[in-house]
Amino acid sequence: MSAIPAVEGVEHRFVEARGLRFHVAEAGVGNDDPVLCLHGWPQHWYEWRHLMPALADRHRVLAMDLRGFGASDAPADGYEKEGLADDVLAVLDALGLERVKLVGHDWGGWIGFLLALREPRRFERFLALNIVPPFLSLRNAAAEAWRFWYQWLILAPVLGYRLHRGGRFVRRVLRGASTIKDAFGPLELAAFADNLAEPARARAAVQMYRTFNLREAPAIARGRYAGARLEVPTLMLFGADDAALRPRLLGGYQRHAPAMRVELVPGCGHFIADERPDLVAARARELFAPATGGAGVGGAGEAAGPAGATA
Repeated sequence: MSAIPAVEGVEHRFVEARGLRFHVAEAGVGNDDPVLCLHGWPQHWYEWRHLMPALADRHRVLAMDLRGFGASDAPADGYEKEGLADDVLAVLDALGLERVKLVGHDWGGWIGFLLALREPRRFERFLALNIVPPFLSLRNAAAEAWRFWYQWLILAPVLGYRLHRGGRFVRRVLRGASTIKDAFGPLELAAFADNLAEPARARAAVQMYRTFNLREAPAIARGRYAGARLEVPTLMLFGADDAALRPRLLGGYQRHAPAMRVELVPGCGHFIADERPDLVAARARELFAPATGGAGVGGAGEAAGPAGATA
């Protein structure tokens, strides 16, 4: 297992849940208003290196590594996203956390939606970053399907594993999918790429995409989430330059998520927490503010802030 990067004010612990050992980074330990952060591919808890210190004065901020990533155990199976949501709930139970505020990016955002749909009482508010919800429009998804070509490289037998083991592919993804290129320096690139170069974690990354495309996506196409309704107040902060997940994929979300607002962020790519950390922190502080419950978060028709536009 690669070394855990150091971030000032962040402590580390391991939690036993569902027969696995999960790594949890934690800041603001003395506070009693918990925020849980869920990373995406190809990252781990260190994606939140900027956000955790920015929230720690008000919140107890936890960032867990999903199974197969970071310093959590990496079993051969169990990468269905509903199962990963079960992992998160089990970790919260092990930590004694009944209700939290939630942040999720990429796969972490997708899992966040699943959690908010299944257990709305456990999630007070949700900040989603550059991900589409599971109740996405299939028509919009079909029109943009060609943009997901990289997923077929990842899930391909042998090839996907070798791409992660080599390290160069992950570095290219992080830089290539970012509009603000200096968001990732050599140390940050190494922290993520070297972790997924480990054999078990390379296999886990492949399984994330293989499981989704071969098992989960067909079920979604058959209407698995067609009747879903999101009640948790949610802000979607979305880098408008995301080359794979285009903003049009969010079209029609209002029918399923009356409590969600979308803010598009121009000049920002997929890795918004790395590219625009100050903006993400500002929106998180507003959304999670104890007194007001978050400024400007409400119905889908509200105007966005100065950094973007409502979809």
